[in-house]
Amino acid sequence: MTDLHSYEPANGHGLKHDPFNAIIAPRPIGWISSCSAAGHVNLAPYSFFNAFNYKPPLIGFSSTTWKDTVANIQETGEFVWNLVTMELAQAMNATSATVPQEVDEFDLGKLTKLPSTKVKPPRVGESPVSFECKLSDIIQLKGADGTKAQAWLTIGEVVAVHIDKRLIQDGVYQTALARPIVRAGRRGDYFEIRPDAMFDMPRPE
Repeated sequence: MTDLHSYEPANGHGLKHDPFNAIIAPRPIGWISSCSAAGHVNLAPYSFFNAFNYKPPLIGFSSTTWKDTVANIQETGEFVWNLVTMELAQAMNATSATVPQEVDEFDLGKLTKLPSTKVKPPRVGESPVSFECKLSDIIQLKGADGTKAQAWLTIGEVVAVHIDKRLIQDGVYQTALARPIVRAGRRGDYFEIRPDAMFDMPRPE
């Protein structure tokens, strides 16, 4: 019989680091650019991020506290998701710093602002893929007993997509060619997605 470490989260995990977000891993990174109604630009990474629907295309991220990004999106109804690659890892990490609202994280990461086509927030010029999004919903999360968590799920509809053509071969986007990085656990664990780690397994018909 397998020797298990079992615990109830409400009573603590009993380990050096909480294994929850290391088990649900790797996770895509929501590198979100937004603007306040007053025009302050914000760029921040979120590790609770994913895609949720095809038509309309919906993506979302959860912020575990009410942060400038969520406040900006609530005010303006717009944001941009930018793909984080291995080349952009250090820049992304720089934008995760806790700074006053007036500080521009694009400057912290030495990144280029590119104008978007359908929304006001800029795209990260160095990122090979960006999704311009319109706000669909902001939901305060809650536990099974109905108690509200200090976490907000922001969902947006993708209204414009920008892809570096170098990542498209024979009409197919090459996921691993971009060398995206994804979040693992602890305070600073990441993985890089590489072509040599991919395998093909079509669904049964």
